[in-house]
Amino acid sequence: MSSTQKFLLAILPKSWAQGMEAESRAWMLKCPCGHAKSVWDWGGIRWKAAGNPKKYLRCTQCGEMTWHTCVKEAQPQRQG
Repeated sequence: MSSTQKFLLAILPKSWAQGMEAESRAWMLKCPCGHAKSVWDWGGIRWKAAGNPKKYLRCTQCGEMTWHTCVKEAQPQRQG
């Protein structure tokens, strides 16, 4: 967990912190090789955001420096 994540989790109300983490985990950075990793797992935060920015990162699977596209995964719908 990055220092920014730790700081925000410490100062925000618990419900906000949980929402921030959940949403950051839903945003995935996808490499052209097909590998995807959440923004949260990269140490970042993406909360109440829109759009699909690109980040220049080294892929943890193929090892190449490539432009990763940030996309939000569809949330599973609750039944009932």
